[in-house]
Amino acid sequence: MTGDHYFTTKPTAAARPREVEFSVAGRDYTLASASGVFSADRLDPGTAVLLRKAELPTAGVGGDLLDIGSGFGPISCVLATSAPAATVWAVDVNERARALTTENARRVGAADRLRAVAPDEVPADVTFAQIWSNPPIHIGKAELHELLRRWLPRLAPDGVAWLVVARHLGGDSLHRWLVDGGWQVERHASQKGYRVLRVTR
Repeated sequence: MTGDHYFTTKPTAAARPREVEFSVAGRDYTLASASGVFSADRLDPGTAVLLRKAELPTAGVGGDLLDIGSGFGPISCVLATSAPAATVWAVDVNERARALTTENARRVGAADRLRAVAPDEVPADVTFAQIWSNPPIHIGKAELHELLRRWLPRLAPDGVAWLVVARHLGGDSLHRWLVDGGWQVERHASQKGYRVLRVTR
């Protein structure tokens, strides 16, 4: 055992590369992954529900899109291929995850539009047409709330955020917390114990 978590900045465990295959909206993806990142061996079930149930951006969507806690990049890569006119910011504290996302951007032909960066590397003046996240619940409730308070205010006035949270890990309480914070929140879908939340201003 090591002290590494998927939210470790610099994983110390050997990378042990592998590939993860999945399909979204009729397109097949084969992405690079490695130990030391979130859900290294498969598409996380919550991410799968999010990509299946939320409304993917259309080809006409431009501007900037954000993936909070991108891991090896499955959400970012789907966004980049669904919205070829958009710029996708894949934010993760884990440098191994960012390196994998950069590789996967090349795999899906989006290396010029998908930017895998640390949180502080996103320019302060960028606002987002869409925000997507399977948020890192295990960092703790206070840290999760801080994370969302950091990024959700950067949603464009007419933008939409899509979040997926397991019901047993606090999906309904997060819904209430967002509403109490002044956000418009709709439970867009429920599947396999996960809540897909649509968040707007």
